[in-house]
This record gives sequence, C-alpha cells and structure tokens, in this order.
Amino acid sequence: MKKIIITCFTCLLAINIQAQNDSKKNAKKEVTEHVIDSALVLTLDSTIKTLYSVISGEKGVERNWKLFKFLFKPEAKLIPSWKNKKGEYQVRYLKPDDYKKSSGTWLVDNGFFEKEIHRTVNTFGNITQVFSTYEAFKSESDEEPFMRGINSIQLLNDGKRWWIVNIYWTQESYENPIPKAYLP
Repeated sequence: MKKIIITCFTCLLAINIQAQNDSKKNAKKEVTEHVIDSALVLTLDSTIKTLYSVISGEKGVERNWKLFKFLFKPEAKLIPSWKNKKGEYQVRYLKPDDYKKSSGTWLVDNGFFEKEIHRTVNTFGNITQVFSTYEAFKSESDEEPFMRGINSIQLLNDGKRWWIVNIYWTQESYENPIPKAYLP
C-alpha cells in the first residue's frame, strides 16, 4: 500500500511540475511574441491610429517594436528635420530599426504620447500623402503639450493593406508656427 501511495504521489508531482513548466513557457511566449492583427493596417485610418498608438506610452512602458516595424515597407524611412545652431535646416534618414535604437530608450525613460489633432489627406491611385498635425505629451494625463508639429506620412496601398513608405516631420517653433489650415 505504501508503494502505491508513493508511486501515485510521484506521478502527481511529475505531472504538476510539467504543467508548471508548460505554463511558464506559454507565459514567456505571450510576453515576447506580440500577436499582430492585420486589421490594424486594412484602412488608412487604422494604420495612422496604430502608428500613433505604438509609439505612445507612459514612462517605463516598453513599446511594441514588432508592431511598429510591421507598419512600414522594408525600405521605409523616418526623416526628422530641424534647424541647427547656424539656422540651417537639417534632415536625418532612419530606418524603423534605427528609430528604435535612437529613440526607444528615451520614449520609455521619459514617457511620450503623440496625439493627432488634424489630418489632411491627398490620394491618387494607390498612393496617399497625409499631413498629420500632432501634439506631444510626456503623460496621457498632461493637459498641455510640450511640443507640436506635422508628420508628412506617405503610404502605399498594395490592394491588401496599407504600408508606411516614409514619415517626414518637423516641430513647430516660434519662427515656424503651424498654419491654420493644418489645425482643428
């Protein structure tokens, strides 16, 4: 009888350990593998909303870089522009992975929410140009933005989904206010 009890106990213990290991593997898989819903890029509106949502988050919150990269054609560029100390406009050409490397830590360390406040859209055939005016906040609860600007977003519809081809942007400044035509 004692042998039967020990054997049953050992079997139950082994089953429990295996179940815990499987549970840990599945939990780790869920954390590391973000499921990407193709509905996020079926419409122009859903693609733009996904872009803004994927780079936005509170301080300490890691961004979903897999989803970020999913939005872009492989050859896509992100192109910030700014005025240097000499007053000359500069641009920098980044691939989505370069943007992650240059801005990813800053976004998490500081918190960043970019919210679209106005949009103008021009489409010809399968190409679209969007002027998307934004306000940026450190936290979603902030009432006043710390910056505003315009994202010039070029997109391609391949008949199945929308792809971001380029994002070219500049921030508003005292010398370069956002024109009324691009405000709500």
